[in-house]
Amino acid sequence: MPKGGARTRSGPAPDPAALRRERDAGEWTILPAEGRRGATPDWPLTSQTDREADLWDELWRKPQALMWERYGQEVEAALYVRRLVEAEAPRSPVVLSTLVRQLSDSLGLSTPGMRANRWRIDREFEAEAPPVKRTRTTKAAPNSARARLRAVPGGSG
Repeated sequence: MPKGGARTRSGPAPDPAALRRERDAGEWTILPAEGRRGATPDWPLTSQTDREADLWDELWRKPQALMWERYGQEVEAALYVRRLVEAEAPRSPVVLSTLVRQLSDSLGLSTPGMRANRWRIDREFEAEAPPVKRTRTTKAAPNSARARLRAVPGGSG
């Protein structure tokens, strides 16, 4: 039986820092922060507009493009570009924006899409972000009744 919930994004997001768990161990792909180098693939669809050409070139410099190239997803990337250009037009149907979001997720262009594909950008890039400081707000054990009450406004403990 497949793992996961009833929906694509149900359940907690995969944790790249998780300790030895069957589904998380060694399955993350680290993509280089400098992105894909080399020539941009030929446009696989019918005639290309100037806006599509600009987005196509920009898209193939992203780190995720390495994976699209590996899996032969040139057509999927081109459809994303074409639908994005259509969604940018004034009074475009909302369904186009929904489709663009879905395509960006499947291509790993969004944060949820990166998590779903188990891709991470090289740590050099992550080092630029300020570290998140985590502090414990209570001395009680995290799963104790006292800790749970303190998490509720007006709770005693």
